[in-house]
Amino acid sequence: MIGPVPETTRQSEPVRTEEAAMRGMMMRKGLCFTVTLLVAVTLLAGVAQAQKKILVVALNQDPDILDPTLSRTYVGRIIYEHMCEKLYEIDENLRITPQLAADLPTFADGGKTVTIKLRPGVKFNDGTPMNAEAVRYSLDRHHNMKGSNRRSELEGLTTVEVVDPLTVRLRLKVPFSPIVAILADRAGMPVSPAQARKLDEKFGTAPVCVGPWAFVERVPQDRIVVEKSQHYFDPGQARFDRIVFRIIPDDNVRLANLRSGDIDFMHLVAPTDAASLRKEGRFEVSSVTGLAYTGITINLRNKSGKTPQPPGDLGTPLANDPRVREALDLSIDREALNQVAWDGQYTVGCTPISPLSPFYDKSRKCPGRDVARVKKLLADAGLAGGYSFEMAIVNDPQQRRLGEVVQGMAKEAGINISLRPSEFASALNDSDAGKHQAFLIGWSGRVDPDANIHQFHTCTGSLNVTHACDEGIDALLNKAREVSDLSQRAELYKQAIDKFAFGRRNVIYLYHANYIGAYPKNLKGYKAVPDGLIRIKGTSWN
Repeated sequence: MIGPVPETTRQSEPVRTEEAAMRGMMMRKGLCFTVTLLVAVTLLAGVAQAQKKILVVALNQDPDILDPTLSRTYVGRIIYEHMCEKLYEIDENLRITPQLAADLPTFADGGKTVTIKLRPGVKFNDGTPMNAEAVRYSLDRHHNMKGSNRRSELEGLTTVEVVDPLTVRLRLKVPFSPIVAILADRAGMPVSPAQARKLDEKFGTAPVCVGPWAFVERVPQDRIVVEKSQHYFDPGQARFDRIVFRIIPDDNVRLANLRSGDIDFMHLVAPTDAASLRKEGRFEVSSVTGLAYTGITINLRNKSGKTPQPPGDLGTPLANDPRVREALDLSIDREALNQVAWDGQYTVGCTPISPLSPFYDKSRKCPGRDVARVKKLLADAGLAGGYSFEMAIVNDPQQRRLGEVVQGMAKEAGINISLRPSEFASALNDSDAGKHQAFLIGWSGRVDPDANIHQFHTCTGSLNVTHACDEGIDALLNKAREVSDLSQRAELYKQAIDKFAFGRRNVIYLYHANYIGAYPKNLKGYKAVPDGLIRIKGTSWN
């Protein structure tokens, strides 16, 4: 039972009530101040970002030489997208549209004459005119320069004529169906003749092309910087004064830099990280199935360098016996590989043609894992006790994880793979020089399958690092260049793929990657394209 409340307590009650009221008022004022401060900080952060004139993009690899004639890396094409525009461009629906050309080309003489009108008033980033003579010079350089990786892309080109200051005419040996798609990539990038003549094979140290941004500097393994061009014909498309491409191979470091705001765009987000970023709600996460493929490139006869160096006998079962290569293929479970390495977010494949392509063969079934068959093939090849070889991989977390999954599957079937991690550009150079037995590597893909196949699998292909050579395959791939009917071309590619992907197996195709990128939600105007190239042109802070 509660007795009477003491007087002193009753008298002090109004005082405590007033104190409580004052404290409540102060707390409310403090809370109000805190909320106001948080809102202000958020607004200031938004304003600061909106006013930020330097955009930072994190790439997972350092490109090779920044010369459109000589280069071959996917990440290099991302840099070019901002400073080296092409005669033609592709959009998110894989449509080819004019970029530096004024219109799509016209064809005559059964497709052997191609006439291209150029956009007027265009200048290179050194202020010199981008005209028909500059395009003629650039195509000739791409076609004939020593070491050109564009040579086989332009193999059918005989001459380039200057019709007038804004018109070029291409003469071809035979009709060439992929020509427009070829000119929507590096072969279609005009370079400044003044700079190219001045620097020759060192053009890549200070490249000058046409683009919304111009090259400023490169610090190997660290960054590439471009700044807004003073000469671009549509300056409103470049809404950042500078773009800094930082080279950050480690996925976790790129992700931490995105979350901290030190970078603005993260290239090649890992599938597991994409899921967590979407949950956070602060970032847009774009994902698109790519034209690319990843596979195991197997050196067959490259002893001292790719074409035009002569082939040689490597003297290994992997190089000399197709049964060993088939065994390697059948040791891999592509579906499980996709689940373990990529959370099932990529697309299993066993050919160089993406399911996005109209040339994709929907009836094609990839071989399943068959350990018993692997062991029989090895025994038939005189390797009943198993087989060992070394495979090069790019030294980044995603590729190491992928290599380890392939390694584990092969080991269970009696094939022991030792992994050789290497920096990206060095690995490519070693591949060219014939220093690899096998190389786990991809190709970023092109809209026309010719560019994903011909230069890798024809005897004199400029990217045929395996020195594989079969005149029957060459005939099919050359014929696919000449005919224009899609169904006829698709059938020719089907026949060729039967021979090189499931016969000689100089490349064992594994999957088609999804290109996943992440950036703050107030970066507006970005569109993901299946070629996987980042395009900052036209984007801005909201």
